[in-house]
Amino acid sequence: MQSAAAGSRPLFGGALSAVFPRGAQDASELREIPDNQEVFAHERTDQSLIVELVEYQAQVADRDAARYHFEDIAGSNEASEPGAGFEVTGVARMCESELSLAHCGSAWTLTGTQRVSKFNEEARNTVTLRLAVFRLPRFSTDVLITFNDPQRIDPESSSAAAAETRSGARWTEQDFRRLLRTLTLHNPGLFG
Repeated sequence: MQSAAAGSRPLFGGALSAVFPRGAQDASELREIPDNQEVFAHERTDQSLIVELVEYQAQVADRDAARYHFEDIAGSNEASEPGAGFEVTGVARMCESELSLAHCGSAWTLTGTQRVSKFNEEARNTVTLRLAVFRLPRFSTDVLITFNDPQRIDPESSSAAAAETRSGARWTEQDFRRLLRTLTLHNPGLFG
């Protein structure tokens, strides 16, 4: 088993690791998180990072995988009306030279926006969603990493009061890309 890189955070019991930005708090200390997810919240903003293990979708071409998962997330967020609820603004393949993840068949990034509500509220916040999908057909797994970056908080949202009082260094696209580049597999037994 390889050792984790300096400054990296263990994921899924140390089977994976990656370098996270400053101020990433483990959300499992605050609420229950599904076993297939690791969720981190910014300590001062409404930003979050999610690492999720999902079933490999063999029927989805690699170039379409990021959009497939983005649309699935939009459905879960009840933001599934194109134009009104969500929009994809870019999809790109990650170069192999950018990857540290062993056994990765291909990796894709997507940038888009979704209008989502928290806690089933009526108010909808506009969130830039950056998503990466690492395709691991050998393990029948897609690894999703999602960066939720709120751009507009509805005044009626439960996040509104916190958004007004919170300030500090926000996570950036560069922070997200560093996480993607440093994602490392230490124990393939994670996948069964």
